Amino acid sequence: MTAALPWPKLRQFFDRESIRPDLGRAVRSTIAIVVPLVLAAFGWLPLSLPFVAFAAHNIALVDVRGAYTLRLTLLLAMTAILAGAAALGGFVDTSLGGAILAAGVVAALGGLWRHLTPDYGPSVAISSTLFFVIAVSSPPGMGTAESFALSALAGGLWGLALQIAHWPFHPQHPLRVAVSDSWAAVADLFEALSAPAGDPRAARIVAAEAATRTALDHAYGVLAMEGTAKKSPLRPRLEELNLAAARLATRVVALNTALEDLLAQPGSEWLVASLQPLLRALANLSRSVAIAVVSRQPAHLALSEVRVRRLGNLLRAFQIRTRTNAVDAAKAAQLRDILRQIERHIPAIHQSLRATIDRAGERGAFSLELFDLQTLTLRPLAATLTFRRPFDRTLLRFTARISVLTMLGVAAAKLLQLPHGYWLPLTTAIVLQPDYGSTRQRAAQRLVGTFVGSVAASLLLWLHLPFAAIAVATAVTVFAFSFLVKRHYAIAVLFITLFVVLMTEVYGPINVWFTVERLGATMAGGVLALLAALFFWPAWERDRLPGIVAAALDANRAYFQLLAARYRAGGAYADELTTAKRKAEVANGAVFASLQRMMGDPRNQQDGLERAAALANGNQRVTRAFNVLALHLAPGEPLRTPEFERFAAITDETLAALAQAARAERGSEALTASTHALQEFVFPAGGTSDASGGVPREQWVFGQFARIATELGAMLLAFDPPAAGTAQEAATATRAA
Repeated sequence: MTAALPWPKLRQFFDRESIRPDLGRAVRSTIAIVVPLVLAAFGWLPLSLPFVAFAAHNIALVDVRGAYTLRLTLLLAMTAILAGAAALGGFVDTSLGGAILAAGVVAALGGLWRHLTPDYGPSVAISSTLFFVIAVSSPPGMGTAESFALSALAGGLWGLALQIAHWPFHPQHPLRVAVSDSWAAVADLFEALSAPAGDPRAARIVAAEAATRTALDHAYGVLAMEGTAKKSPLRPRLEELNLAAARLATRVVALNTALEDLLAQPGSEWLVASLQPLLRALANLSRSVAIAVVSRQPAHLALSEVRVRRLGNLLRAFQIRTRTNAVDAAKAAQLRDILRQIERHIPAIHQSLRATIDRAGERGAFSLELFDLQTLTLRPLAATLTFRRPFDRTLLRFTARISVLTMLGVAAAKLLQLPHGYWLPLTTAIVLQPDYGSTRQRAAQRLVGTFVGSVAASLLLWLHLPFAAIAVATAVTVFAFSFLVKRHYAIAVLFITLFVVLMTEVYGPINVWFTVERLGATMAGGVLALLAALFFWPAWERDRLPGIVAAALDANRAYFQLLAARYRAGGAYADELTTAKRKAEVANGAVFASLQRMMGDPRNQQDGLERAAALANGNQRVTRAFNVLALHLAPGEPLRTPEFERFAAITDETLAALAQAARAERGSEALTASTHALQEFVFPAGGTSDASGGVPREQWVFGQFARIATELGAMLLAFDPPAAGTAQEAATATRAA
């Protein structure tokens, strides 16, 4: 029995990993390296092994999504760029001036790659720099420019062959993958909601909401692009399924918002325990849908149907508990209304999913055991080139910095005749990021990983192990790096350092000074990157933050204006309101991303961080309250009470005043007027039931208005705080949502 215990878990592990890119990426990359190593060991590789191996690894490592023509074109273009960088390095390796100028060209082109394709550009930029600096630092007799280019080209084509060989066995429809990513992101959101209370939970929810919005928007864009190209019967079905994901996420986030009031009351501990199975079932259902829409397998559809039935039962059971255990009848009734909306939405999810699977009617001996599905990370396609002009100013500054540093690094390596001089410009290319905070974080990860990896690689080389042992060690390091690079970058750096050292120095003389020189070059490159990010044409986030905060407040105001108009007219939750909601949520995410970058800047560049953090958190909570209000829209039932009109006007004026003050970074008379208006507003007293015995809708609406009033009042105080805060307090605030 003990011996059999690991097998179900092992089966679950491979089931999960088979739909993730990490395992396939690691296998491809390992094969890409092992084959050239074996050929070299038998003398059957008349090319430069490092260039062949590095090119094959880089091309096999890429996870490309989308049409197969796009994948093929992109991978061929990457291969050509790597071969060109290797050839350029070989041509100028004997000329100091030529090497320095060529280094600047390669780095500047790296900025262009980042501009054209943000998803793949950084990888191409760093890889092309690696090929150039190794070629330009190559010792006499290692090869010529033609041999370097031919070796890189051969390696790239080998990596491309591995990519193509995988496609018939694991086909990926670009539209299906985009919709699958939406459902996977929704599942991550539900898992974040189920986490224990506290700051980490709040930070997870903020990140999950942003990721969900990004995935949904990307899927909308991919489906819309397909719709302009041709008419496909599948596209409208996938659009409906993607819309179902958005609607489910909206209702569950509104459920969490409505629960916050109940959870704060004494005697509501039962809610936490009762809610966990429901949120877990929602996450599992979402991942089942994500798997089924990609796999198109009847077995996965059958499992999703079972999960739908289980979720419906859990929803009804939870509603019953809210009737018998809730301490606040009005809030419990609001909660049950949202639960009923979720329950009514579940059959639509099932029908939408079923419509996307061709063999939906097939049945077989499928196992219907409902394992928990932990993760599904099928990265979306965002590989279309961007030809916008002009360049983003931050990217332009970054390109200037990286170009100068690469030229300095190549010059230092040439003038000092460092055997491992390529580590200096290569480290700066890897460590330097567009903003200082990211550069500092990457420097710490890179330097620690490089130090440990260099020492470990040197120990292996000092042992003078046979080639077979070195080949096995290289394969292990490649597999570990490729598997971990998207999960734990700091650990992956250790393995990539081992790999690069083993591939470039396996045939050279090994002594302690070579290791010291390599570590010194790496340290110098990291320090140069930090100094450049700090002093060379820096781009501080504080210059951009006020406009980003104001834009988020304006987006929230536009959302509320549409929402209030729908209440007055008795309208429904329609597309125009959905678009405004999306814009508000995207703008909120942009503020938190800006705050995160600003926290990495030096302390003297963090003015206004506390105020912006307070406004960001308040604005996001107000958006969530608007989302709950949107779910209480009742077509044909307008709400035009004087209290509603008065509070709607106050909310609109307050958001406008806050946006104006955020841009100017100072208070105003409009803020004072809004503060007085909020303080003087009296919420109407509501009854406990209407004629039918239910809770009047006005109670739910004004319950959310009360929440909004509190949040707006706190945001107004951000411009007139009772006491000054600290940057550390703001850092904590940015993780709360």
